[in-house]
Amino acid sequence: MFEVYIHVPFCLRRCGYCDFNTYTATDLGAGASRGNYANMVIREMKLTKQWQLDHGIEEPPVSTVFFGGGTPTILAARDLVAMLDAVRKIWSIAPDAEITTEANPDTVNEYYINELAAGGFTRVSFGMQSAVPHVLKTLDRTHTPANVAAGVNAANKAGLRSSVDLIYGAPGESLDDWRTSVTTAIDLGVNHISTYALTVEPTTKMGRQIAAGTLPKPNDDDEAAKYEIADDLFAAAGLEWYEVSNWARPGYESQHNLGYWRNVDWAGLGPGAHSHYNAVTEADHPQSASLTAPAGGGCPADAGLGVVSVSHGLRSWDTAHPRLWGTAINENRVPWADSETITPEENLEELIMLGLRLHEGLDLDRINRAINDAGMSSTPQTLRTVSVDQLAPMISEGLITVSDNHRVVPTRRGRLLNDAVIEQFFDFVGV
Repeated sequence: MFEVYIHVPFCLRRCGYCDFNTYTATDLGAGASRGNYANMVIREMKLTKQWQLDHGIEEPPVSTVFFGGGTPTILAARDLVAMLDAVRKIWSIAPDAEITTEANPDTVNEYYINELAAGGFTRVSFGMQSAVPHVLKTLDRTHTPANVAAGVNAANKAGLRSSVDLIYGAPGESLDDWRTSVTTAIDLGVNHISTYALTVEPTTKMGRQIAAGTLPKPNDDDEAAKYEIADDLFAAAGLEWYEVSNWARPGYESQHNLGYWRNVDWAGLGPGAHSHYNAVTEADHPQSASLTAPAGGGCPADAGLGVVSVSHGLRSWDTAHPRLWGTAINENRVPWADSETITPEENLEELIMLGLRLHEGLDLDRINRAINDAGMSSTPQTLRTVSVDQLAPMISEGLITVSDNHRVVPTRRGRLLNDAVIEQFFDFVGV
C-alpha cells in the first residue's frame, strides 16, 4: 500500500494546547502563502515522485490521501481539490481510495463540502473536541456544537463519511461534561469517533498557564476514568475500538490511519511532514552517496539520498518552517530537513509499538520473523522466538489476550497501560 499525507500549516488562530507545526500568518514567505500553497505542494509532489524514481521505488496506486494540519479547510475547496487532482495525475489513485480532510467546523459550509464531494473526497474529520461550552473555551476553540452538527449534516447530504475528534482531560472538565461530549458525538450519527487524552506541552499557552498555577494540571486517574466512560458508551452505541484512540462501526475504520499502524509506505508533503518507505535502493548517481540531506536542508530531485541497503527502510521529514520549505522547493530540492535509515531492529520495535495499539493485534509469527531478520538469534543454528508461554504473566495480569492464530491483543486495561505493555514486550524480545 502507498498513502499520501498533505500537511496544511495554516490556522485562523492557535489553540492554547496546540504545539503542532501551524501558523496564523497568511503569507510565510518563499511562496508559502495561503493563496499559493496548493501550487507549492504540487511542486513538492513532482520532486518527490522524481526522488522515488531515482531510488527504484515503484508504488502502487494511492490507497488513501489525508489532508491534515493546521486547518486544511482554511484554504479554498478548489485548492484541496487541485492538490488531490495532482496526486491522481502524478501517482494515480485506486478506485476505492479513501480521501479525507480534517475540518474546523468554523471554516466549512454546505457549499464547501459539496465542492469537496464533487472533487473526489470521500470523508471529512471534524475537530469537535468537546460539546461543552466552558471546555471549548478552555481549549481556545471558537466553534459551537451547532457548527459541528451542521457540518456533519452537510457531509451526510453530500454522501461523504464523517468522523469527529474529541479531547478529554481539559482543565475544569468534569466526568459529566465528558459524558455530555461523548453522547453528543454519538447522537450526531457519525460512524467514526477518535478520542485523545489532552497532552500539555510546556511551550504552549496552556502549558504556561498550568506552570503558573492558573489552570490545574490534567490528572492521569481522571483521564483513565474518562477513557473507560467513552469505551462503554461507544460500545453500547455499536462503535467498536479498532485502535487505542479510535472507535468505528465495522467497515468505517480510517484506512489512512490503519496504514500508519500497519507500517505501510507513505509520502508526507508540506512543512514538517514525515515520509516512510520500507525499502529503498541507492540511486546510480555520483551525488547520492550520503544518506543525510545536504547542509541547508533538502536534496536535488535528480540526486536524492543514498541508502545503505535495500533491506533498510527510510524515514524522512520535511523542513518545518514554511519559508525554508518553500525556499528548497524553489531551488528544485526535495524539502527534507533530514532522514534516517530504519534498521531491522528499529523496524522490529516499530512493529511491536504499532501492533500493540490495534484490535487486530500484534502478529506473533511476524514478530518472530522480524526478530531473526534483525539478527537477534542466540546462535546461527537457533532461532530466537517469543512464545505464548512467555507472555503468560502479561495474560494473567489482564493486559493482553492471545488468539488461536497467535495475535496479541491489548485488553482495556492494556490499552490504558499501553506504554507499560510495550515495554514488557520489548523485554521479552530483547530490544
